[in-house]
Amino acid sequence: MKPREDAMTSSIVQRIARQALLTFRNTPRLCDEAVKCFTENHSKLHGLMSEVRAGDLKLVPPAAAPPLRSAPPVTYMHICETEQFSMGVFLLKSGACIPLHDHPGMHGLLKVMYGKLRISCIDRLERPPGAPPSPPQVGALRRCLLRSIGEYTENSEPCLLAPDRDNLHQIDAVDGPAAFLDILAPPYDPDDGRDCHYYRVMETELRDQESREVWLMEVAQPLSFWCGTEPYPGPEVRL
Repeated sequence: MKPREDAMTSSIVQRIARQALLTFRNTPRLCDEAVKCFTENHSKLHGLMSEVRAGDLKLVPPAAAPPLRSAPPVTYMHICETEQFSMGVFLLKSGACIPLHDHPGMHGLLKVMYGKLRISCIDRLERPPGAPPSPPQVGALRRCLLRSIGEYTENSEPCLLAPDRDNLHQIDAVDGPAAFLDILAPPYDPDDGRDCHYYRVMETELRDQESREVWLMEVAQPLSFWCGTEPYPGPEVRL
């Protein structure tokens, strides 16, 4: 008989995945009990994400060497994916940037494994009452609110996003390479209306002044950004 795997024997990565599945299995409905259950499970997931470190995923920061010009600025290590969530690791070369992008109808948790990230979070402002939703369109201008610009390290709490808060963000590697564990729920799915769209702030740069309005223009995926893949070296996850 196979030994029972419990919290004492399973890896923290396994426990995070199981808690993510429990958290996002049912979308919270507008009733007190469902919202309370989701909030409690999300808090447990947040706690587990706060504990995980690079060594738990067998991640090792790269040696200090200039990246090859032909190498992708960002690579992704796939860990697992279900209909409810996806989990993986993004690795950014020194100076790399994941451009400003959205997560339509999605929750997310991001935990730095090594290095330092600057994360800029932005919200769309509500449409006027009665105004129809405008479909994504390259070149369209959108009125938004810059929520925060913060720096995160392995000692920081996870960065959180929700469908209606901090849903757009830009991620920059600061002072060297960086990596972060990423959970998105549900995963991107263009066939279900969850495609990734990119934006440009109509200013010369994102200035560190929180809670102020900004105008965004939707753009095609920047040519300077592309994402490669790498094998995930850490513990296997079974769901």
